[in-house]
Amino acid sequence: MAAPIEFGADTNTSETNMSLKKAISTVPPLTLRIVAECPVTKARACDLILPHSAVNTPVFMPVGTQGTLKGITVDQLDALGCQICLGNTYHLGMRPGPELIEKANGLHGFMNWKRNLLTDSGGFQMVSLVELSEVTEEGVKFKSPYDGKEILLSPEKSISIQNSLGSDIMMQLDDVVSSTVTGPRVEEAMHRSIRWLDRCIAANKNPDKQNLFAIIQGGLNAELRKACLDGKTFCCRGTLLDFCFFIWVKISFPRFVEMTKRDVPGFAIGGLSGGEEKDDFWRMVTLSTDHLPREKPRYLMGVGYAVDLVVCVALGCDMFDCVFPTRTARFGSALVPWGSLQVKNKQYAKDFQPIDPDCQCPTCKRHSRAYLHALFKNDTAAMHHVTIHNIAYQLNLMRSVRQSIIEGRFPDFIRMFMKRMFPSSAQYPSWAVDALASVNITFD
Repeated sequence: MAAPIEFGADTNTSETNMSLKKAISTVPPLTLRIVAECPVTKARACDLILPHSAVNTPVFMPVGTQGTLKGITVDQLDALGCQICLGNTYHLGMRPGPELIEKANGLHGFMNWKRNLLTDSGGFQMVSLVELSEVTEEGVKFKSPYDGKEILLSPEKSISIQNSLGSDIMMQLDDVVSSTVTGPRVEEAMHRSIRWLDRCIAANKNPDKQNLFAIIQGGLNAELRKACLDGKTFCCRGTLLDFCFFIWVKISFPRFVEMTKRDVPGFAIGGLSGGEEKDDFWRMVTLSTDHLPREKPRYLMGVGYAVDLVVCVALGCDMFDCVFPTRTARFGSALVPWGSLQVKNKQYAKDFQPIDPDCQCPTCKRHSRAYLHALFKNDTAAMHHVTIHNIAYQLNLMRSVRQSIIEGRFPDFIRMFMKRMFPSSAQYPSWAVDALASVNITFD
């Protein structure tokens, strides 16, 4: 028996049209100004104007899961020139809770951060806490990792928490599955994410202050990605009754089956960077940017490796986030233009150079590899110093990328970046070479 197709959250036409009208008419507090576009690739430099300040893109956004970045203070993050960072709705909603944070004038006031904040929806925890979660149409049921109590995170609850947090950019609650999953569950998640988007739009109490981004799903299936994006390849499987219902929905509610018709201020590319093959990864990224509107920001979720950042800027992405630079710092791995430097290794015990002689971050200005090597043996301050350096590296990399786009030399920048990152062209990752070739960048 064929499985029925799921479409809107509710077939009640008056309620649905009311939600749809709200989704279409809202004017968000966000402006995107395209400063320059690379004539060779799909890269672009933009100014993203948000309630707290402007953000220069392409941009890497550090992740502060519970209102702080591990190993670095808010003042230090500000001094590095960070224009936007992340908070986690699930964890902040659990502890210390939205009520307390709202009393502190939102997450900005709670952590004393003057610049922009983006909060995720809590959806990623469907994957990271999969053994503690259950997905239904109502939302995601979690068993708290703190006290074992069952909680329901619905689209409405996710938005309510994010409204209390007061972030400049909020993410819709999406149905997240691992990027390595295939089959009917991926299609189910894609359709449910569209329905949940409409519920998130309707639930947003602060559309004049907070920007709600949609999240494109579809796994590694190109047809599902396209269907989620623009609906042009939306396929119907099932009984004759299913088909008739599909036609009725397309005629009555043409916006039901594509996200790009929603009047949201920005779009994220979700469901990737979770262990899939890199060849599949970049193809889904470039497919998504091909179908996303030019006039809105494009956020590639969960990407933070330097090569990935540079390649995906070339593929047309504007915004990125990842815990990688802070997490790897805690293991003594410092990010450098030639890859990484493991300061705990014995070879640096008597090396009085900074991590990177060309880096101007506070760590490189003040401390040697030898000092950091010694510090890692008995003092957690070592993690702090390397964290500062790694965040500075990511931010400076994206500034350099942006400047090269503005100055019309981004293709040359990519070639120099790859040449310094790898000892020889024979060691360039084949996926990166293929991805860059797709946007007219080749190597001799």
